Amino acid sequence: MHTREEKMEAFGRLLDVQTRLRKECPWDKKQTFESLRPNTIEEVFELADALMKRNLHDVMKELGDVMEHVIFYSILGKEEDVYDIADVCNQETKKLMFRHPFIDWTGWPYDPKADLEKKPADADGVEETWEQIKQKEKDGNTSVLSGVPDALPSLIKAYRIQDKARNVGFDWQKKEDVWKKVYEELGELEVELKKEDKENSTKELGDFLFSVINAARLYHLNPDNALEHTNQKFIHRFNYIEQKSKEMNKSLKDMTLTEMDDFWNEAKKQETK
Repeated sequence: MHTREEKMEAFGRLLDVQTRLRKECPWDKKQTFESLRPNTIEEVFELADALMKRNLHDVMKELGDVMEHVIFYSILGKEEDVYDIADVCNQETKKLMFRHPFIDWTGWPYDPKADLEKKPADADGVEETWEQIKQKEKDGNTSVLSGVPDALPSLIKAYRIQDKARNVGFDWQKKEDVWKKVYEELGELEVELKKEDKENSTKELGDFLFSVINAARLYHLNPDNALEHTNQKFIHRFNYIEQKSKEMNKSLKDMTLTEMDDFWNEAKKQETK
């Protein structure tokens, strides 16, 4: 691995390259905060995909793409005479130190000086402290849930909302109690579906999904990761069916459901080998 000096040199080179591109590349020269935003979202999702597949080589590449965007936005901020990359780094450093007052920062350039009744003993304690300290920050969240970005995908947003509420004590006393709520919401959904009331069925479906996500959180399961595993599993099995249909010179629409089920089960057996 590289030394600290080599890491700093590498970051400096990337900063210099992006700065030059902003000045000389026709595409980079015309970019704005708004025009870059869709690209940034795409890059973050590509990183998330690489993380999900645990392809560490691709993780390295996608981290570079995301970092390039961080630098680009820092250059745009400098052009507006509002902030530069040093301000970004300093702000994050101060925030991290402020939110971890149980660590002895004596001798460091910034002293958070935050008071706590007790030091958190584990990761859960750190999370609870984190939410409380956020409320004390000068530019921090104005409320517990205001820190959940509006643009988050709904499934992840539901998990983060519930987790933040938990950090301030709003949660089930026993995780097993959540199942009564899950079954209750499922029953209400079934009632509306039988009425063929689309509007109320949609609302009840949302309540049911929210309760299932809550159950996953209580059992320390990540619902987004779980669903993505199932997505990939379905894609693999369905692609197998499609491949077999081509080998039979038969279109998918001409296959019977029984044939599809047989090939589905074949693909399923291959996964367990």
